[in-house]
Amino acid sequence: MSQTDIILDGILDAGEILLKAGAEISRVEDTVRRMSVAYGFVRVDVFVITSNIVVTVHTEDGSNITQTRRITGRSTNMRKIEQVNALSRKVCANPIPAGEFREAVADISRMPACSNRVILAAYLIIASAFAVFFGGTIRDGAAAAVCSLVPYGLSYYGEKIRLQPIILIIVESAAICLSALFTVWIGLGSNINYIIIGNIMLLIPGVALMTAVRDMIMGETISGVLGICEAVVRAIAIAIGCAMVLLGFGVKL
Repeated sequence: MSQTDIILDGILDAGEILLKAGAEISRVEDTVRRMSVAYGFVRVDVFVITSNIVVTVHTEDGSNITQTRRITGRSTNMRKIEQVNALSRKVCANPIPAGEFREAVADISRMPACSNRVILAAYLIIASAFAVFFGGTIRDGAAAAVCSLVPYGLSYYGEKIRLQPIILIIVESAAICLSALFTVWIGLGSNINYIIIGNIMLLIPGVALMTAVRDMIMGETISGVLGICEAVVRAIAIAIGCAMVLLGFGVKL
């Protein structure tokens, strides 16, 4: 593989990291374009949507190189976005050797997410805080915190077995309602509405929806529409999971 191919492959890897970590489309395109120009490509054409990256670069000798990258999943990882942005600024200020650049990108890709303890603590705090915020009592907040262990466990093992995301959301929302019913039944919580709401907030795709809206504002209409559709489908999946349990048990909210 030539130096040019190594550099372009590394740049595409950086773009893939950004897109998978939840960065907006304009940021991905701008980062890929800036790094490509920094490494001496005379023209860069970038097309990015939520599931695909296509880059064509033109070299000084008149040749063209095109690479495509399929993106199979997205999440939110601000730490990786920050690290790729820092690497991009470093490369634009003073391009580093191709091998060093590829290794830096690989290091970011291998960067671990937050520890399970931190994620669990976030689940407990968010669920209990929202339950109280929407009008629940301290008991409801405690019940919501207990119930949050269920979506945390399902999310952890669902990713392990690579369960389809929409199916996982349906299962999580149904399990949340079941656990909320149980906490009220044993007397830990008093109002099932607020317990469920506190935990459902863990599943709401708020960041993805706002990113999609920002994409549309920036003129990335296709990606914005795709992102909004994905957020709506996730919301419908949450409603389906809750409805199956609540209607099945005859619960009136």
